[in-house]
Amino acid sequence: MIDELDKKIIRVMNQNARKSFREIAKEVGTSVTAVIQTVKKLEDLGAIKGYVPIVDPLHFGLEVSVVVALRISQGKLLETQRKIAEDPHVTAVYDITGEWDSLVIAYFRSRDDLNKFLKKLNSLPCVDRTVTHLVLNTVKDERRLFV
Repeated sequence: MIDELDKKIIRVMNQNARKSFREIAKEVGTSVTAVIQTVKKLEDLGAIKGYVPIVDPLHFGLEVSVVVALRISQGKLLETQRKIAEDPHVTAVYDITGEWDSLVIAYFRSRDDLNKFLKKLNSLPCVDRTVTHLVLNTVKDERRLFV
């Protein structure tokens, strides 16, 4: 069960996960030991899955961002999604409701890289149809959970 202290600690870590346990304890008004135990508990429960930097794709030469909607047939949804997820361009694959079966978020250095990816994607046996949306502007892109 997640309690109020857990949420406070996560809120602070969402702002800067590199803060020391001492800094977090001071900010949430508890002991360093309580912070350490809480973080360890949340890691053990799988509530905290890891720590990664939030990077700007443009600084890594990834000029093209896309959201691709897919229709997948023959009952091969998860198998096809796992195959797509292996591509290094892909940062997220979602199983969704509605008209489409899946959404893919991916980043590319160029339109040519995107073109190759889409041809590969459309050649997968169970991918019936795709619609690619080119991202023009990113208003918000965070993996922070509001708790």
